[in-house]
Amino acid sequence: MKGNFQLIIIIVFIALAIFGILVFSGAIPIGNNGTPGSLGTVVLWGTIKASTMVPILEQFNNANPTFVVKYVQKSPESFDQDLLEALANGAGPDMFFLPDNLAFHYANKIVSIPYSSYPLASFKNNFASAGDVFLTSKGILAFPLSIDPLMMYYNRSMLDANGIVSPPVLWDDLVNLVPKLTKKDDSNKIIKSAVALGHFSNITNAKDILAALFMQAGNGIIAERNGVFISVLNGDVSNQKYNLGSILKFYTDFADPNNKDVYSWNKSFPNSDVAFSAENLAFYFGFASELNSLINRNPNQNLAVASFPQIKGASFKLTDAHVTGIALLASSKNFNTAFTAASLMATGNFASQFVLATGVAPARRDLLKVKPADAYSPIFYDSALYARSWLDPSVADTDNIFQNMVDKVLSNDMTVGSAISDASGKLGLLLLQ
Repeated sequence: MKGNFQLIIIIVFIALAIFGILVFSGAIPIGNNGTPGSLGTVVLWGTIKASTMVPILEQFNNANPTFVVKYVQKSPESFDQDLLEALANGAGPDMFFLPDNLAFHYANKIVSIPYSSYPLASFKNNFASAGDVFLTSKGILAFPLSIDPLMMYYNRSMLDANGIVSPPVLWDDLVNLVPKLTKKDDSNKIIKSAVALGHFSNITNAKDILAALFMQAGNGIIAERNGVFISVLNGDVSNQKYNLGSILKFYTDFADPNNKDVYSWNKSFPNSDVAFSAENLAFYFGFASELNSLINRNPNQNLAVASFPQIKGASFKLTDAHVTGIALLASSKNFNTAFTAASLMATGNFASQFVLATGVAPARRDLLKVKPADAYSPIFYDSALYARSWLDPSVADTDNIFQNMVDKVLSNDMTVGSAISDASGKLGLLLLQ
């Protein structure tokens, strides 16, 4: 009870501080300007379906009648080009939903909210640690809204048939289950796999799985030093029992036919999500947001979900995540109102409605305590609390870097140490562009 009271006090304090800043700046004039829409209309872009967003925004606009937020749905494939063209023509939006993997890409086009306006301590008290991906030395790139944690989906029937009572909690537990769950035909060909690890091209979310493993070992992949972002992939880890070379070898061993204890995946399989839905894969690593698509692909599958496996003896829990926030464009023609709207969306009822509609977990700590009473949300919310992300400089380029790192080890063209060093160097070059 005491904790809830303190949290309420903090939220009220922040709201009053923001209100004071906005009044001082003129965004909320004191006087006769309280008529509906008096602060104008601001445009919000995103790739979420308009049919999902419009009802939520209608409620938000009704609750905040002094301004209007208009939503424009964009295609994920053309979002970047659409935004660049709109900015060039002076017709861009005021704000947009910012995925964490585009935060670096758009950093020079959005306004970093200074810590004098939103204190760092308040940010960390209000938002789960995955939201830290939006923090820089200059300020906050976006208000975090949602966290989509990497989970472990599993086929209950396959586990039951092999006398396995519960899914693995630790990576060591999973390794021990591989011989029981991986089935081969008379020609020694794998026909059912325990887990899809080792390769890259036919493993959905391969980069995220590897990133989670690296971060579990205590390596943040990207770090900011003296205001400059650098690759630390070739750097130290906090877990002294491991180095990144051993982590990469652990991953690639699952695709090595010579490693008979864990060999369970090869390029003959379709993508891992397809293999899982065909009930030829016991464990699938996917995001919380994938739940509905997995269920719809095979409604008869005896599917369940558990947390992402952890390293034995680790001092902390961690899984990868995708984080979505609301960012403010520097080109906004109504910046003060956009700031007001974005802050209210992140700290008000909009955030809870947003995550319920999109099937992910909230970024706000107070909302993570209130778990919907369904079969899956509680485990998603628990995982979101210890999820982490990293500042990906370019999704397509880092996909290639991570794939090359894996492929070079599997083909014996590089040692694990050389492959990680090579990947780190290429990441560093991306961060300089």
